[in-house]
Amino acid sequence: MGLPPFNVTGSPFNVVPIHNYPELMKDTCALINAEWPRSETARMRSLEASCDTLPCSLVLTTEGMCRVIAHLKLSPITSKKKACFVESVVVDKTYRGQGFGKLIMKFAEDYCRVVLDLKTIYLSTIDQDGFYERIGYEYCAPISMYGPRHCELPSLQNAKKKYMKKVL
Repeated sequence: MGLPPFNVTGSPFNVVPIHNYPELMKDTCALINAEWPRSETARMRSLEASCDTLPCSLVLTTEGMCRVIAHLKLSPITSKKKACFVESVVVDKTYRGQGFGKLIMKFAEDYCRVVLDLKTIYLSTIDQDGFYERIGYEYCAPISMYGPRHCELPSLQNAKKKYMKKVL
């Protein structure tokens, strides 16, 4: 059944799970691919996998659902049942610096806590750790979405990614 659009109080914006609004998938695909190019087919398959639990892609739209402004994807972490990993956080270049990243992240946190009953959100970033710190995320050890590692991975020692988490 899914959830209705969530109007962002006092604004002409909505945050919606994309699987409830498939008409937004093409524009969302273009938005994500503008930042991280990938085949349209692969990107569309990822968006089509969105569901009421995890994984779930959320999009920030204008009122009337006529423009996709931002996207993020919530993915399961196999080894942590009460946590998720947020990825593919992107805001349309024309809307950056106006608080939309903060807005979609706040909604995702509320969605995780209230709808999904999760306790912690994890993420990784290369160059946006300052943004995530300002909205309450803290640095943490690297985490695998696919389960625990039983050995050191030398490639992580030189990785540019920084891992962060927020307890909800």
